[in-house]
Amino acid sequence: MIKIKNLFKTYPPHQEAIRGLSLRVLKGDFLFIAGASGAGKSTLLKLMLGQERLTQGEMVINNVDMKNFTPKDLISLRRDIGIVFQDYKLLLNKNIIDNVSYGLEIKGYPKKERYEMALKILKSLKLEDRAYDMPMTLSGGEQQRIAVARALIHKPSLILADEPTGNLDAQMTSVVFDLLLEANAAGVTVVVATHNLSIIEELNLRTIVLDHGKIIGDYDNPRGNE
Repeated sequence: MIKIKNLFKTYPPHQEAIRGLSLRVLKGDFLFIAGASGAGKSTLLKLMLGQERLTQGEMVINNVDMKNFTPKDLISLRRDIGIVFQDYKLLLNKNIIDNVSYGLEIKGYPKKERYEMALKILKSLKLEDRAYDMPMTLSGGEQQRIAVARALIHKPSLILADEPTGNLDAQMTSVVFDLLLEANAAGVTVVVATHNLSIIEELNLRTIVLDHGKIIGDYDNPRGNE
């Protein structure tokens, strides 16, 4: 699903955000990316998504070469990825149910079907009563849950989540990770960047630790990186 070899990302003039990083994630894996602020977690996810282009090295995401991708490649890749951004990136001109079901709309699902699927996942996140409200009427934590719902609903092959529970209490954090684990159990590859060490310790899944753009630890990884 993800193969990275000797990856570098340098921002002008000489800021190295990722330095010589190599990583392999197999289909169906669940991976945590940990590290202090500025360690390179968000940059790595942006590279995986094609929001940034790598400077040097190799990166292949779901059979797409992220060094030489075309706009068509990127569209195809993102249709099969569920994304949870730190800043949510909700569509402010659409209500909640349309935000959540937007990926299904792009895939051509009928309105009734996509609304039924959206209401089901909203109910699991205790937000079904906000389905027809607009994003700006929601709290930060509620918007974060909407972003998680939108990432999960179209059953992607890969989920990339950047601090998906940063504004949530312990109970709702548990609900969100239960949904991510459920998706993972169904075969979805999940990559989560987080500062939440307690959830990492609780779930005890493979975790890489970044420091200044380099992997300084790879834990609970029986397969190895090669």
